[in-house]
Order: sequence, then C-alpha cells, then structure tokens
Amino acid sequence: MADETVILETEPVEIAAVVETAAPAAQSGWRGRDDRDARAADGGVEKVVHINRCAKVVKGGRRFSFSALVVSGDAKGKVGCGFGKANEVSDAIKKATEASRKNMYSVCLKDSTIPHEVTGAHGGGFIMLKPATPGTGIIAGGGARAVLEAAGVKDVIGKSLGSSNHANVVKATLAALSALRPADEILRARGKQIKERKAL
Repeated sequence: MADETVILETEPVEIAAVVETAAPAAQSGWRGRDDRDARAADGGVEKVVHINRCAKVVKGGRRFSFSALVVSGDAKGKVGCGFGKANEVSDAIKKATEASRKNMYSVCLKDSTIPHEVTGAHGGGFIMLKPATPGTGIIAGGGARAVLEAAGVKDVIGKSLGSSNHANVVKATLAALSALRPADEILRARGKQIKERKAL
C-alpha cells in the first residue's frame, strides 16, 4: 500500500452508456440524458435523475464506481428521492430506489397543479414553482421535472434560479412541494372564514 498512488476523478456518465445494465429492455431506446422515461414499479413511478462515475486510479489501473440519484412517487401526491453508490450501475440504481421509497412523503396538490406559488431552497439550489392552467404541462427541466412528474403534477411553471447541481435541484423542489398548503388551512391560520363561491 505504501507505493500506491490514489487519485480521485469524477466525471458524469451518459445514460446511453449504461442503459443495458440500468434499464429494462423496454427502455432500451434512451438516447440521451433528457430522454429519461418514467418506469412503473409497484403502481408507482421511478425516474433516474443522474448517474455519476468516479474513477479511482491505483497502481494497477483505474477502478470505477457509480452513484445514482433516483426519484420515486405514486403520481398521486407522494414523492421522495434517494441516493445510492455501488461498483455497478444497476446496484447503484437499486440502492437509490430503495432509499427513495423509504423517504416518500405526501405533498398538497390541487387538481392537476399546485395550490399556490412557492419557492424552495437546498444548498445552492433555489427553485420557484407557479400554478398553471390545465393543458400547460410541466414547464421545468432536469431534476425538477422528474420530481413533479413523480408527484403527479401535470400543469406547473418552474424556474431554477440557483445551482444546477442535480441533487440540490431535486431537494429544493421537494422542499418547495412540502411547503404547499391548501387554501382552507391558510384561511384558518389567519382566522378567516371559508366562503362558498356562488355561480354568476
């Protein structure tokens, strides 16, 4: 061990390079990082947000290890994220998926969108979410889109205003969703009464 030189190098891995081990045969058509489709699992949704490869250079050559960031949800208001590391891509994804299922929690939704505008932050990541009318779709990219799809949001406008680090964006989005409150809860906190809307 005394004459071994250890150098750590981290570099992103294209999803296309690890599809054969990471995804089932039905998903073998992935062409790039933004072509990630949700995988159904036990009535829920799983999305691989990012895979990173770490190369450890030792006397005999390079030893590779992988880390995976996965978002899971039931598309009905429950969502969570998980991180896993292993020497194989499939094992890393499996660990991350198990962790994301354990960390799932409920978020407040209103029909196909969110009840009000909200912001969330984690580390250097900062994201703003706004409700949108039906048919708008999810106007967000990267990790934020994965989280919103897994949670079951269909119409929303999102903008990332901070770091582009995948883990921070995902956790900032989760923080924003966890801060959502229904209108009646906000009115009760303000001491207001809920009035029924009458048709004009």
